[in-house]
Amino acid sequence: MNETLSRLADTGVVAVLRGVEADQLIEITEALREGGVTAVEITADTPDVAGKLGEVTGSFGDEVVVGTGTVLDSETARTTLMAGAEFVVSPSLHEDVIETCNRYGAVTAPGVMTPTEAIRGYEAGADFVKVFPAKTVGPDHLAAMKGPLGQIPMMPTGGVGPGNAADYIDAGAFAVGAGGALVDYDAAARGDYDEITETAREFTRVVEEARAND
Repeated sequence: MNETLSRLADTGVVAVLRGVEADQLIEITEALREGGVTAVEITADTPDVAGKLGEVTGSFGDEVVVGTGTVLDSETARTTLMAGAEFVVSPSLHEDVIETCNRYGAVTAPGVMTPTEAIRGYEAGADFVKVFPAKTVGPDHLAAMKGPLGQIPMMPTGGVGPGNAADYIDAGAFAVGAGGALVDYDAAARGDYDEITETAREFTRVVEEARAND
C-alpha cells in the first residue's frame, strides 16, 4: 500500500478544513493531532490554500499527513501538490485530476456515488474513492458497493459523525472524512481547542472499536 494511503488508513479519520482562518489553522491541526486525527484535508476553495498547506506541512512534518480537498481541475491539483499536499480529493470524478496526481506520485480520490463512477475512477488510477455525499445514501449504500467492488478502498464523507462512523467502518470503509461534525469553528473562535481535541478523540475511539469488532 502507498505510504500516504497507509497513513490515511492508520488514522481512520480525515479532518476536512474548509475556509479555516489563518490564525486558527495550526491550533486546530494540533488539537486534532492530540485527539488522534493525523490526517487533514484543506479544501482548495480556502483563501490562500497553498500558503496554508505549506504552513501545516512546515509545522508538523511527518506527524500529520496533509492534503487538499474540493479539487476540480488539474491546474489546482498541481498547484496544491507543489505547495506540499500529499493527497488530493475531489467531490466528483475528474480524470484529469487523477492523471495529474499519478504524474506526481500523489494519492488521489475522486468523489463517487455509484459503482460505475467508482470503477471509472479506480481504472483511471485513483487510489481510493470518496463516497459523497454519504448522508444522502448511508452506510447500506457503501456496503452494497463494497460487495462487488471490494478491491476499491472507500471513504464516506458528508454527514459522518461519531454517532454513525462505526456503521460506515462496519460497511467496509477504510476511513471516514468529517468536517463540521469534527471541527467546531465556533469553539476555535473562543479559543476552546480542547473541545476539538475531545471530538477528535471520540471519533478515533469509535473507529478503533469498530475495527476491533470486525
